[in-house]
Amino acid sequence: MNWGAKIVTGMTAFMLFIITMVIYMFSTHGNDALVDEDYYQKGINYDQQYKAKQNVEKENAQPIISISKSMLIIELKDSATYELKLQRPSTAKDDFHIRAKTFGKPIRLNSTKMQRGLWLLELRWTSNNKEYLYNQTISL
Repeated sequence: MNWGAKIVTGMTAFMLFIITMVIYMFSTHGNDALVDEDYYQKGINYDQQYKAKQNVEKENAQPIISISKSMLIIELKDSATYELKLQRPSTAKDDFHIRAKTFGKPIRLNSTKMQRGLWLLELRWTSNNKEYLYNQTISL
């Protein structure tokens, strides 16, 4: 095998590597949990999000989050209409999105069906005509 054949073999191997990486990247498109579908809308409404976060701090309304082996329990101060998002940084397939009312009772989620590891929790609720937003990373 002369040096010309070695160069062609090396270039072919490199090109095959690049092609497989491109195919892999296109096949995983859409499973990225770190990209929001409404990214630009969130940027426009950033002031509202900031005020909602400030309401949590001003009124000391941080939810109490308890994690056990089988349950995730979130307690709010008052009755509220809430929207809960639980996102997995590794894949968007495992994400949860729940909208409901508390009526003074804690939010209870069965965590046995959830993957173990890091989760991004975003809780947005309205109570007494005020909006609140709370973000936290949790580990199950």
